[in-house]
Amino acid sequence: MSPAPRRTRRSSLPSAPVRTARRLGEIRRAQLVTTYGVGAMIAVENESFLVRGIDSWDISEAPFVVEPRLARQLGVSGFRLPPAPDPDRAKDGVRAVRFPEWYSCPSCRSLQPYKKFNSPAGKAECSNCREDLVPSRFVMACATGHLEDFPYWTWVHRGTQRSAPGGCGGELRFRADGSTASLRSVLISCSCGADEVSMEGSFRRQALKELGIRCSGRRPWLRDAPAEGCRDDPRTLQRGSSSVWFPVMHSALSIPPWSEGLTKIAAQLYDKLKGEDAASIRAYLRIEKVLQHHPAYSPDEIVSLIERWRADEQSADRPTADPTPESFRGGLYRDEYRSLSTAYPEREDAHDQDFVCEPPRASVGLLRENHGVEQVMLVKRLREVRALQSFTRVDEPSPADTPLRRAPIALTEHNWLPAIEVRGEGVFLRLDTDRLRAWEQQPGVVARALRIRDNHDRLLAERASAAGKPAPSSYATPRFLLLHTLAHVLINEWSLDGGYPAAALRERLYVDDEMAGVLVYTATSDSAGSLGGIVAQGEPARIDATLRAALHRAGWCSNDPLCMESEASGADSLNLAACHACILLPETSCENNNILLDRAALVGTADGLVQGFF
Repeated sequence: MSPAPRRTRRSSLPSAPVRTARRLGEIRRAQLVTTYGVGAMIAVENESFLVRGIDSWDISEAPFVVEPRLARQLGVSGFRLPPAPDPDRAKDGVRAVRFPEWYSCPSCRSLQPYKKFNSPAGKAECSNCREDLVPSRFVMACATGHLEDFPYWTWVHRGTQRSAPGGCGGELRFRADGSTASLRSVLISCSCGADEVSMEGSFRRQALKELGIRCSGRRPWLRDAPAEGCRDDPRTLQRGSSSVWFPVMHSALSIPPWSEGLTKIAAQLYDKLKGEDAASIRAYLRIEKVLQHHPAYSPDEIVSLIERWRADEQSADRPTADPTPESFRGGLYRDEYRSLSTAYPEREDAHDQDFVCEPPRASVGLLRENHGVEQVMLVKRLREVRALQSFTRVDEPSPADTPLRRAPIALTEHNWLPAIEVRGEGVFLRLDTDRLRAWEQQPGVVARALRIRDNHDRLLAERASAAGKPAPSSYATPRFLLLHTLAHVLINEWSLDGGYPAAALRERLYVDDEMAGVLVYTATSDSAGSLGGIVAQGEPARIDATLRAALHRAGWCSNDPLCMESEASGADSLNLAACHACILLPETSCENNNILLDRAALVGTADGLVQGFF
């Protein structure tokens, strides 16, 4: 990556070298969507950079990622893989800007903006001491996504008449005496004679507000972006903390008819040809020999399909760019649920078939009788597209509140989003809806779910009030808690039996009044995603053994009785009986950020007041 202030070149990936004026490291393409996306900070040797917005990316040669269903849901025309660098032509791909702007010198201990060190070109070095500079350990951010340097000057001179930056004419010094591992040993002083102060207390929620510091609305990842008004109180964060950047991502599975045949071919060409007339489309198909390896299809069929989609697009209302969980479950998820419940066997001539879903060889009668599992499907091949829409800071976003607090990834509206695709396999389970309806109406079950729902509604109302928007409703129901916790215990169990790390597996929940299913699938983009290890776990006899083992483990936690008897646990008190010793998963595996979980939904409580579904 190249920092924007210096006119140095090159960026990103395949496994892509991160570049300033020299090669410094590598970032994989997928990381620019999942880990180091727009607005995220990346440490490179002794420097720190902030990934710039997509309006600065060179996408002229970035491959298209086709997933029409997800594109329509997000209100864009398509997706692009993050661009890869071209070392031969020294072309830019993804650009970056230096952040934080404040650095310190470990020798002379000077603490000031980077530019004042007069570093040699291409280096972060103190011009006086010839020592490598160290980026500021602390930054200031708000929940809306704004980001700026920590106000060291105000922190040191608080309570004096010289709190305005530079008001005393002195210079700041940074010292870490190493006496303890706490913030008490991180000391800031000023040559004007102000008392040396530690960073202790700077992370309190109201610490900056009490000093009269307000969020300035800065968005340094967007070039030339004006500061915008902000009502949020800023917070102090560690530069390397995960709280500095939370991606807001959406994904969709490629399902029939979009995943195969004529529809798949036309979908890959639609964004390029939707503005052309029929003659131009036929000419393109002939010149590019698009149908050379697909003799069963004719150019007229492609033309007809593109024209029909174009007419549908022009007549349809533009979808919202702020999809809610309800809109996804009612649209994308409902279509996927139907496809996962239907057999789509592998065809002999379908070498590029993206979706293969088949029932197991054995009957599921035993599973239905013992565990209430109505259907099992082996998803032997699947493709998922994950798109980065925005991000948040400070507080991990709940899927219900992402439209309330989002930081943009571009200064102006774009018709594309960065995305990656992963291929793998999975197992889909659907529960017996009659048995489920009877269980979720029990008073003890309803009361337990209501405690989580009340906490969730309270959190959503607080965040909506801060954003000045209507509050969405919680989707914490007994059915959701059950299926979500079931997915977690299956992932934990299959990570032991199938040889996969838990972080390589992922859940996808299908929950509403008409849906009651869970898909557990491989979530990696390498060859580990399609080795058959998960599909092998989907045979009914193995699932029966897996559920017995999983429920046995869920029946007791090493933190019990505190875990099971907890009135509230987890982030923002949105879990009940769920902790790191029993239920929680790596962040990459859970689509709900490890909230809305309760072991009691599976196994009940020891006092018998709540009966588990199983």
